[in-house]
Amino acid sequence: TTGPSPDSDSSPTVESVEDNPDGGCHIYRYGYYGSSIAVVEGILEVNIIQMTSIQKTESQAENSLVDFVVTCQGSLPTDVCTVVSDPTCQVSKSMVCDPIVVTDECLLTIRRAFEEPGTYCINITLGDDTSQALASALISVNGGEST
Repeated sequence: TTGPSPDSDSSPTVESVEDNPDGGCHIYRYGYYGSSIAVVEGILEVNIIQMTSIQKTESQAENSLVDFVVTCQGSLPTDVCTVVSDPTCQVSKSMVCDPIVVTDECLLTIRRAFEEPGTYCINITLGDDTSQALASALISVNGGEST
């Protein structure tokens, strides 16, 4: 309920009543409540603008490497996570998270390895202390080539 406070000040006071199921007692609280809200822009949008297969020499490992060029709008991210899943995006196969440093504009290249050829769902999440944004894509990896 709201009403005048018991002292001479005519400002409203807030009273809350809570039931205690164990003893049937009531707790009364009197006082004022104040709060502030800070609105931050956050990371608004993530886009995968390019996927490029990295050509390897015969002496390199069997894994196929793919570079993902990613842009974002809003605040600058501080970390990136990549989840590689089956083509339906339902069964996760691997997840890699790394801290990143983006200084001026949100344009970065993320390199990920794929152990075997196939079609994969890729989820790339950029985050900072207050927000996250996600971009997804399907990629077909064919023994060192991707489409």
